[in-house]
Amino acid sequence: MSPAVTVRVAKDPADREACFAVRKEVFVAEQGVPEDIEYDAHDADAVHVLAVADDGTPLGTGRLLHGPAAAAKTGGDPSVGSLGRLAVLRRARGLGVGAALVRAVEQAVRDRGLTAVDLHAQTHALGFYERLGYEAYGPEFPDAGMPHRAMRRAL
Repeated sequence: MSPAVTVRVAKDPADREACFAVRKEVFVAEQGVPEDIEYDAHDADAVHVLAVADDGTPLGTGRLLHGPAAAAKTGGDPSVGSLGRLAVLRRARGLGVGAALVRAVEQAVRDRGLTAVDLHAQTHALGFYERLGYEAYGPEFPDAGMPHRAMRRAL
């Protein structure tokens, strides 16, 4: 990753809005996810991570659900967090931003005493997550009209 990129937990409303703007560009504008399903009630309590360039320009985001909010995505296991909404702007892809965001979410999982992280990966991204130590399980399923697989990494 370029040394001009910083990844941090979103610390204030401006950071959260930056996270939402990245998600809107990647998921809504680029991938055609309906805006009314991109944002949900979990956003209020989720841990959001934000990647920014050295000038403060947002480059990527991801979020962690934990506790009851994660139950539907983790099989109800309270020791597992759920990584989701990982998005990197087109101009920042290939620079290691996505991997840095995943590692930041994993640190947030550890900080909360959880032992593993699950995610629902778009099938074209399976190799990316496998290189980061995630293993696919279960059948392929549709989410927002795109094929996905569940994946998990023990920490």
